[in-house]
Amino acid sequence: MAGTAAVRDAAGPDAAAFPFRCELSLAPLITFWTQLSAYHEFGRGPIPGLVREKAREAPELAGVIDDLSVIGKHQTFVDLMMTALFPPAFWEQEYGAALFPLELRAFYATPPFRRSLMNEDGTLQGRASFLQKRSVDPAMAAERLWLAYELILERVYGLELGGDVPVMMFTTTDSSTGLDQHFRLQFDWRFVDVQLVGTKPPLPDGVRQELAAGRIDSEKLRQLLPPERFVLRGFMIVKAVDVTDQEVLSSLKRDLIDKDSIVSSSHFQGLQAKLRTFFRRPELRLGLAAVEGDRVLVLNDASSHEQACIFTDSAHHMTAEFTGSIYERAVVQDRPIVIEDLVAYPDRTPVEEELIQSGVRTFICAPLHYQDRVIGTMELVSAHVGDLNATHLPKLQEVLPLFSMAVQRSVEELNSRIQTVINEQCTAIHPTVEWRFRKAVLNAFERQRGSASVVTELEPIVFEGVYPLFGLADIRGSSTQRARAIQADLLHQLRLGRAVIQSATETRSAPALDELAFRIDSRAAQIERGLNSSDEIGVIAFLRTEVEGLLDHLGTFGAGVRERIAAYRAGLDPRLGTVYHRRRMFEESVTAIAEGISSYLELEQQAAQGIFPHYFEKQKTDGVDYQIYVGAALLENGRVDPLCLKNLRLWQLMITCGMAVRAHQLRDRLSIPLETTHLILVQHAPLSIRFRFDEKRFDVDGAYNIRYEIVKKRIDKALVEGTTERVTQPGKVALVYSQPGEAQEYRAYIEYLQSLGYLTGGLEQLNLEELQGVQGLRALRVEVALDNPKLQERINLADLHAAPALRG
Repeated sequence: MAGTAAVRDAAGPDAAAFPFRCELSLAPLITFWTQLSAYHEFGRGPIPGLVREKAREAPELAGVIDDLSVIGKHQTFVDLMMTALFPPAFWEQEYGAALFPLELRAFYATPPFRRSLMNEDGTLQGRASFLQKRSVDPAMAAERLWLAYELILERVYGLELGGDVPVMMFTTTDSSTGLDQHFRLQFDWRFVDVQLVGTKPPLPDGVRQELAAGRIDSEKLRQLLPPERFVLRGFMIVKAVDVTDQEVLSSLKRDLIDKDSIVSSSHFQGLQAKLRTFFRRPELRLGLAAVEGDRVLVLNDASSHEQACIFTDSAHHMTAEFTGSIYERAVVQDRPIVIEDLVAYPDRTPVEEELIQSGVRTFICAPLHYQDRVIGTMELVSAHVGDLNATHLPKLQEVLPLFSMAVQRSVEELNSRIQTVINEQCTAIHPTVEWRFRKAVLNAFERQRGSASVVTELEPIVFEGVYPLFGLADIRGSSTQRARAIQADLLHQLRLGRAVIQSATETRSAPALDELAFRIDSRAAQIERGLNSSDEIGVIAFLRTEVEGLLDHLGTFGAGVRERIAAYRAGLDPRLGTVYHRRRMFEESVTAIAEGISSYLELEQQAAQGIFPHYFEKQKTDGVDYQIYVGAALLENGRVDPLCLKNLRLWQLMITCGMAVRAHQLRDRLSIPLETTHLILVQHAPLSIRFRFDEKRFDVDGAYNIRYEIVKKRIDKALVEGTTERVTQPGKVALVYSQPGEAQEYRAYIEYLQSLGYLTGGLEQLNLEELQGVQGLRALRVEVALDNPKLQERINLADLHAAPALRG
């Protein structure tokens, strides 16, 4: 019976719960040797003949062995036969043992197995668990019973059930360090024979079909195949693989997902215990610190960790306190620093002296990163000189990203709490209208004169008769480009995975790999046909579960497969664990455009603010949209330049040309060339805006003014009447309006900017298709002079005052 299995009984057999008679015998092993032919690799030497001779001299080994002294009596002969299972070359390194049939009790073991996994009576010592995370005790007898029936059905009735038998994980204590060791136990029961007692019980065809379909339980089998009719004779083989590092890393990943993992005292101690096991250092101590502005929040101090907050549950120091220390050196050099003996360290500061006073001799400090910036440090210390050294750095690199993630999450939690308080008590007020909020607070104080109560409500803040100016710089087809980027990355990762599986199948035929290749091809074909909203998550989950979980195993197939695996892993983003090349290119391109336009717009509006004060807000998405309000009501003195509004309208058209030029210049330098479109929404009718205290922002006030907001949200998708053409086009500015007078004013601005070389070409006059809830919109569209050097500079505000349209 091939494969691995786990017998769920760490304390030895329970005769009351397990009805089969199990007998120890070396007969199957003797048979193995005596039946070897000269054509078998083991049969070419003298050993098979020697075994035949010795077996005749020790017939009791082929019988039922009730007394282990029989094995001791023929130890040399047993050792010879066991070389088939435990090669001498690996005797001192391999964890292996021969067990009583269906028991976790060994009668023969390699030295490492005996030292780490066996009690003196041969039983296995430690704690058992299972990869499937099923409980051990309740199902223990049932697992052994089902395994026995699998053996009987295979050996006596020729039925291969192919059941999914759980793999046992075994945790024991390393006698030299007192730390946990984790092993994966792999069982082999090929040397267990099934002996019939009496006649062979019949197995009806219907039962065979039920077994094949997995619809039969062990109780029914017990009635059909009574345990007293069978004897399990021979022995089992177990090979143990030390998986301590993998288990600790997996456990650390699970622990560090918990938001309290580094701020809870008990959780912190648990992390430290796991790191001691990982580094095989029983006295290792963990230290973590987060850098928050000019503060250092130290988490391994003596204070209690009870508030689940990195700020509350830490000792606070100023960064200046660490000047010249090894902590600063690690951060500045951006690499781990290893000091094998602090006492011998020549350039000690008070920080190192304090560490020595606390008993620290060996010290490792490494910076923690998030998005290419240092967010804190991780330290490992020991009281023993040389306990940690440069050989531990590879292991340190494995855990650093995990702790970086945990520290960053805790810092984000702190920032979220800070922001919550700010949002509850304050709001970001534009300087132009700050005076009005101060006045509202003073009015509230006046109303509550003599009262100690806190101000809980301010009077309504409404600005009436203000003029809106809205503009939008949008990336053409950003949703389509994003979908293509996702599609390209997913297909590339699927192809990398497919190459690994193909190389593996060429090396070693396996139907399961053929089936996996088919599923990869199916996924790829589906992605090539089109991308659905759930495909990205689904494909990544599929690859991580079905492909990446096999990589270590497939790497044993040969060098060619390992090359494909290396190519697969090299193609993954180290932070995200997925192919993120095309998406990164797209995001970098979108960010570059948005940042370029936004920075330019911010600088220009700040310059214009001093000449004609106005309320300004902008939002970055796939592009930039901005809103300007201007009017006497926004100013504390209520006085406004009569030309202010015209100045702003002309200025808006000029900076729109500047934004178009900058986006055009960026296009050829982007990883993915993206086109931008530019739109101005014209409205001459004033409106009212109200500050929404619940949303902490300004919004239009009144039902009539809501139409303006509706148009803002929908206008970028507007089509030219009778066509499928968008009103917004790359390299052009579209000015959308509804009243003829609005168009007349902007025609004058356009003619003036054409004379300055800002705009070129003919002026298009367009009617727009009806939008949902909005009709009667029209547009002027004109081309920007993208090659005009003047537009590559900052806007010259003197051009505003020279405009004939402003003097009329």
